[in-house]
Amino acid sequence: MESIARKSVTIAAGLTVLGMLISGTAWAAGERTTVTGYVIDSACGFTHNLDKPISAECAVACAKAGSALVILADDGTVYWPIAGTMPAKGQNDRLIAHAGKRVVVTGTVYSRGGSRAMVIDKIESEPAHR
Repeated sequence: MESIARKSVTIAAGLTVLGMLISGTAWAAGERTTVTGYVIDSACGFTHNLDKPISAECAVACAKAGSALVILADDGTVYWPIAGTMPAKGQNDRLIAHAGKRVVVTGTVYSRGGSRAMVIDKIESEPAHR
């Protein structure tokens, strides 16, 4: 009887580990997504709880001073732009032309611990509303 109980525990533990591995693999794969929002200075987005940048000049000045630019999506989600290569490289050079402006961004999103990061494939100014 004891042998059957041990086997049941071993099988349950094995299934638990398999589940963890599968969910870890799903996270590592990322998800291709398109988001619309603002390119904003990360510090202002968090410390001032802004829905949009104060101005393009302000966002550029903060980025040039070393603050990371992020994508603040229309639903309030913050996406940290990351490199898809190693060694990793900051993404401000790529985003600074869009600082303080609305954009449409397509890339692969990774989630961890409540944070979202995006390897950007394409970033464009949002088309003007008509």
